[in-house]
Amino acid sequence: MEDVAAAAGLSKAALYLQFDSKEALFKALVIEVIEATLPSAAPADLADIAASVLLERFIATMADRMADPEVAFVPQVIIGEGMNFPDLARFYHDNVVARGLAVVDAIIRHGTERGEFNCDDPAMASRSVVGALLLTAVWRMVFEPVGAAPTDPAAMAHSHARIVLDGLLVRKEPA
Repeated sequence: MEDVAAAAGLSKAALYLQFDSKEALFKALVIEVIEATLPSAAPADLADIAASVLLERFIATMADRMADPEVAFVPQVIIGEGMNFPDLARFYHDNVVARGLAVVDAIIRHGTERGEFNCDDPAMASRSVVGALLLTAVWRMVFEPVGAAPTDPAAMAHSHARIVLDGLLVRKEPA
C-alpha cells in the first residue's frame, strides 16, 4: 500500500481512507479496468454488425489491453496469489473472466443466428477465445522475463482471430 500511495502521490493514510484493504484496492482497480475496456471491445447492441467483425474487434481490443503492463499484471497476481486469496480469484472470475466469456458467447450466438457461424457449443468456443487472451498476458508477464521468446500481442490477436474464425465460419459448398 505504501508503494501504491507513493505512486498516486498520496499518503498511506489517505489511501486507506479510500480503500480499507489491499483487496478493496484490487477490486476497485479490476472494476475500473473492465468497465473501461468492455464497451470498446464489443458494443452492447450487436445489431446488424457481422459477427466475424465483432469477434475480431473483441480479440484485438482485449489483446491490446492485456499487453498493457497496467492491466497485464492482474492475471499474474490472480495466478500467483489465487490460492492464498480465493475471494479475489472468485471476484476476478466473476467480474472479468465471466463477463468476457459472456461477451464472446453473445457474439458467437449472434453469428450462429445470422447464419455466419456454425458452433455447437458457444460456451466452449468462448473459453478458447478468452483463454488465449489470458495466456498472452501470462506469457508477457511471467515467461518473457525469464527468457521465453517475446510475443507481439497484435500479431497474436490477428493469428488467433483467423484460427478461431476459420473454425467458426460457415462454409459455402461449391456449386
